[in-house]
Amino acid sequence: MNPAGVLRQIALYLERGGAPTYRVRAFRRAASVVEGLSQEELGRRAAEGTLTELSGIGKTTANVIGEALEGREPAYLTEVAGGAESLPDGGALLTALRGDCHTHSDWSDGGSSIEEMAEAARELGHEYMVLTDHSPRLTVARGLSAERLRRQLEVVAELNAAYESEGSPFRVLTGIEVDILDDGSLDQDPDLLAELDIVVASVHSHLRMERNRMTERMVTAVSNPHVDVLGHCTGRLVTGRGRPESEFDPDAVFGACRANDVAVEINSRPERLDPPLRLLRTARELGCRFAIDTDAHAPGQLGWQPYGCARALECGIGAGDVVNTRTSEELLAWARGD
Repeated sequence: MNPAGVLRQIALYLERGGAPTYRVRAFRRAASVVEGLSQEELGRRAAEGTLTELSGIGKTTANVIGEALEGREPAYLTEVAGGAESLPDGGALLTALRGDCHTHSDWSDGGSSIEEMAEAARELGHEYMVLTDHSPRLTVARGLSAERLRRQLEVVAELNAAYESEGSPFRVLTGIEVDILDDGSLDQDPDLLAELDIVVASVHSHLRMERNRMTERMVTAVSNPHVDVLGHCTGRLVTGRGRPESEFDPDAVFGACRANDVAVEINSRPERLDPPLRLLRTARELGCRFAIDTDAHAPGQLGWQPYGCARALECGIGAGDVVNTRTSEELLAWARGD
């Protein structure tokens, strides 16, 4: 077994299980150390028991490396893989998904590079990943100014060119998670938004705004022709100390989504699971489209889509209602209004 590959697989499983960042980084750091060694030195150190003398390799990661070199599945990998199997059953809907419309990289508040996120998406069998880093007003998340977003578009273009040159059909689609400001306007240059493949619009501030004002704010946002997806619509958090739902008129907001062909996001993050089932059923009854997204901030979190799929199935939402069951070409045509 490839020790570096095993270490990175463990990191993915840990992320999927919501493990603390420091634990995930320990395995990724050890993988980088291993990749910098010759096979001869790696084998010698494992035999001599001197792997832990290397900066970045501790007792646990050394054991993993040793077991992998012996051709055995490391016990730690088996343990964390078992925890990952506790994900809900996404059924045929999960199989039908071709990509993820809401992901983050280390350009904003994600923990990994665009390339690492894209490779993890490819390993899951996705055909595309929409990169949706935050917009500038969300300074706590290192939101992208117009200048930084333009630089990111160049990086994505180069990465896609590399995929094309190697014959890979995988694509990173350009996007943003743009803040919905208090008046319903969007936190980015409209001309730049028009250049992006997919725009996810989300409320991140003043979540306790009075119900009528919040309704007007959200309706204004989803009526903007640049918006394709309404992100985590209630803003709730259901783990830890939690956070209550924002209050708005669901008939008005989801009705506006339906009228403007904006998909309602089914956010799959375990601490969000947004919207609640009762609102998800309302959106379905009103005839909305949906996007089952992970809102992933790390590669392993791209595996969270089963959470969203299970909730969609519980509410009678099928593959035909979900925009990211489409091919990239079909998704882009929908976003353009073709």
